[in-house]
Amino acid sequence: MKIAIIGYGKMGHMIERIARERGHEISVIIDADNLADIDSKAFRKSDVAIEFSRPDTAVNNLLRCFSAGVPVVCGTTGWLDSLDAVKSVCESGKGAMLYSSNFSIGVNIFEAVSRYLAGIMNSYPQYTPSMEEVHHIHKLDHPSGTAITIAEELIAVSNKVDGWKETPEYEEISENSENDQPTADNSKTLFISHRREGEVPGIHTVMWDSPQDTITISHSAKSREGFALGAVLAAEWLAEKCKKFSVGPLKIGSGQTGFFTMKDMLKF
Repeated sequence: MKIAIIGYGKMGHMIERIARERGHEISVIIDADNLADIDSKAFRKSDVAIEFSRPDTAVNNLLRCFSAGVPVVCGTTGWLDSLDAVKSVCESGKGAMLYSSNFSIGVNIFEAVSRYLAGIMNSYPQYTPSMEEVHHIHKLDHPSGTAITIAEELIAVSNKVDGWKETPEYEEISENSENDQPTADNSKTLFISHRREGEVPGIHTVMWDSPQDTITISHSAKSREGFALGAVLAAEWLAEKCKKFSVGPLKIGSGQTGFFTMKDMLKF
């Protein structure tokens, strides 16, 4: 399979290594100094592209992939204000894309467990949820895209919270904080704190606190390799998905749309 890589930072280098180890060919590598190569013949002949760039360039990169007729796996976060617009392009049959805020298989299992726990907690009014995420100091967006995904899915199944709010530090909502006291504004708010430390690949924690105890679930990444492997697996899945339709990679058809997530791939 021919894979194009868009974004050649640490993740891009790791994706390249893992893709080659799995027997794939890297057709072209796009970075800030050669963005014009998205219009190249080599790029158009790619079976799939993997996009890990920056929030301010991601949307344009995706649209150019669609124009080139290349399905794209995207792991860039921080641009979700434009997600609906990009998704509508896919749903109109003009693009094929798999998006995830986190391609780690373990993180996606964690998200499924969090959704399940949130549903259980609907029957136990004494518990209140909060979240914390920790990442390396180079991460630009906060809270992380993964934290936002976990929060929104928790909110979708929970009767405890109907929105989320960022706090600078988790200590602001500790047991000694005034923010812990329900008010008209925050009684149904899921608080998310973030910290940036060293080279931490990523830690996401969901806490359910009651006067009697606290239930905590957490996922801690040991390296970025799990994210890169998941992205390559997603690229393999998406390319195969598109090849099944004789009308071409961007005409998904059969009642499906061209927009996919890790839930589609993992069948959660």
